[in-house]
Amino acid sequence: MFIRTLRRLTIFISLVFLLIFGMYILVLYGYFSHRLFDNIDEAMRIHANTFRLVNGEPAAVGQPIFDPRIVLLLRGDDGRTIDLNPYRTARELEHLREITSTVESGELQMREYEGHTYRIMRWPYVYDPVYGADRSFRLQSVIIVSIVDSEVQLLNNLLWISLLGVTTGTICIVLASYFIARRVMVPVQNAWERQRQFVADASHELRSPVTGIYSNAELLLRHPEHSVQEESRRIYSIMKEAMRMTRLISSLLTLARADANTEMPMTVISVSEIVGEVLELFTAVGEAQGIDCVAEVKPGIRVRGNKDRLHQLLVILLDNAFKYTQPGGTVIVACRREGRQVLLSVRDTGIGMAPELLPRIFDRFFRADKTRSRETGGTGLGLAIAKWIVDMHGGKLQVASKPGEGTIFTVLLQAEKA
Repeated sequence: MFIRTLRRLTIFISLVFLLIFGMYILVLYGYFSHRLFDNIDEAMRIHANTFRLVNGEPAAVGQPIFDPRIVLLLRGDDGRTIDLNPYRTARELEHLREITSTVESGELQMREYEGHTYRIMRWPYVYDPVYGADRSFRLQSVIIVSIVDSEVQLLNNLLWISLLGVTTGTICIVLASYFIARRVMVPVQNAWERQRQFVADASHELRSPVTGIYSNAELLLRHPEHSVQEESRRIYSIMKEAMRMTRLISSLLTLARADANTEMPMTVISVSEIVGEVLELFTAVGEAQGIDCVAEVKPGIRVRGNKDRLHQLLVILLDNAFKYTQPGGTVIVACRREGRQVLLSVRDTGIGMAPELLPRIFDRFFRADKTRSRETGGTGLGLAIAKWIVDMHGGKLQVASKPGEGTIFTVLLQAEKA
């Protein structure tokens, strides 16, 4: 699937770049062509407009008519053509008459003749038409001929260079498009792999409680004569697995909202109060497990955030701390302001984690100690949710840990102005 998508994306990007490159070449060629011939046409028009017959003799108004780049011919009303250059040979004049014979008045043409290219303009003459001493030639139009071999050769060279550039550019564009397409596909493939792994992990995690519920229910049906008290162990197992599945589904829904970029309403709230509320919930847990819970919370710490999500964040961090701390250990919760930031940390003296595991602890369904996590009802989604909550608040979630010494999670949030 990705290979076909990569191929299509490469073709699409190549076509876009080729279209832009082709349009650039066309505009460049058209511009040079227009500029080259526009200057020649302007010179030809000036020669035609400044030509006059005064008392039957040629004259120029404002500019000499004898320009080496341009040939000026006179066409009479009887079809005769006269060349004003007395040094031109009869053969050259015959060639000029032949290439100009079909040019209509007011028309501009390009003609190729014997390996040369000519630009021809025929301009109607509206002044005194009498020419010559015998006054037998009546001028009807002025024909201007300019040889444009150098301009045509320049355009041909430009065309060949453009074709070579297009060929080389096409190869480069295809290679560049393939490279760009591969770079574009990397996050798509990674997202697809993460999604596939997420679905596989979710299916596996849901299968365990469903299997437990089904197995215990099947055993209950085998002994319909037993009382509730006799089967209380199996009923408790069903309730336990159902609660575990409920927590898992709730976590999956939270992550689904995270993937959908759902907006999170923000208001100015007191982090100190949230920490106090959560600590009240975990005080009893600490007493039951023989773990000391120490609070180092400064009053009046305020941030702009979502109260429910920050409450959930603190519950996740404290829940992890108590799960992986042995009886007799300590969990320390700190909240204070440092400059423009609020520092919220949860430190424990538990079993800690190996350094190579730290980069993966925020991955979905990752467990540093899978056996212990399953025994305590963990799903491996808590820290992924915690990371999402911190990111939505524009903060940072950092972790440091040493095996046998404990772990500290630090949350940095933007402080609200007092």
